[in-house]
Amino acid sequence: MASRVQGPGATDHAQRTGARRSQQGVSALTGRSSRRGVRAAVMCAGLVACTSGERPLRLGTTYTVEQSGALAVLDSLWTGPPPLTTVVAPSGQILRAAANGDLDVVITHAPSLEQRLLVGPGHALLRCPLAASRFAIVGPAADPAHVATAATAAEAFRRIASAGGPFVSRGDSSGTHVKELALWRATGVTPAPRWYLESGTDQATTLHLADERRAYALADLPTYAKLGGLASRILSAADTALTNPYTLYVVPSGAASRRPGLRDVGDARRAGGTAGVAAPRRHAGVRAATGRVLRYGETVREYPAGDRSW
Repeated sequence: MASRVQGPGATDHAQRTGARRSQQGVSALTGRSSRRGVRAAVMCAGLVACTSGERPLRLGTTYTVEQSGALAVLDSLWTGPPPLTTVVAPSGQILRAAANGDLDVVITHAPSLEQRLLVGPGHALLRCPLAASRFAIVGPAADPAHVATAATAAEAFRRIASAGGPFVSRGDSSGTHVKELALWRATGVTPAPRWYLESGTDQATTLHLADERRAYALADLPTYAKLGGLASRILSAADTALTNPYTLYVVPSGAASRRPGLRDVGDARRAGGTAGVAAPRRHAGVRAATGRVLRYGETVREYPAGDRSW
């Protein structure tokens, strides 16, 4: 049994869209994942699941993982005990909670924040690359800033600024917001309040707001694909700067790391040995979950970067 806790900024709409068309969202989220990456991620989480614990395992992840439908699939693959409690919030909030020891396992997509808040300070016991998704710049079909013909994402953002937007930002320390800020820095442009709006909320709500205002926005492609009914169009997605990697971390300050066997596995992985990868295979629950994910992985498809019909 998995329970769900919404972080600040969650909306009824975000909760309603979390389970719809999950296959489509997960296909986009995991389309570029290798079999090895999926196997490693499931082993990391499965090892925690198969160790003893008195309370639920606390998983922290992002709105894009939920709203793309990927979280529903991950929930269905859970083989605990212990029960799973999931906290959904922007990546920045999830990573800070993990650093404070309030979460056991996290899945986020903000590499710079992950390095600063978890990896650098030594809060990440295990690191498992999970999937590679993609961001896209979306906007009105008329495209007054001519984003669709920009050679790079940074050039697209520069054109949006020159045209005076409008642009709707998440403004919430999410992985999407962190990527957006990096793109603005690459242009050397500081967004002006007259055409730049921060929604301060989740991906789905931000995309609906941008749609209503005929504005541009940075979107997580799987979430955009699953929403449906938007007038906004994908205008730019081919730049490699728009790659969106998701990573799973087991956090040593969380109670998961104090469960029998987990710290030994983490020590082995840090020492460069293979025991940390091989050990979970001895657990029947992990073997079953791994098999299910690998079978599922054979069916996923990546959205082609040049396909405008998403």
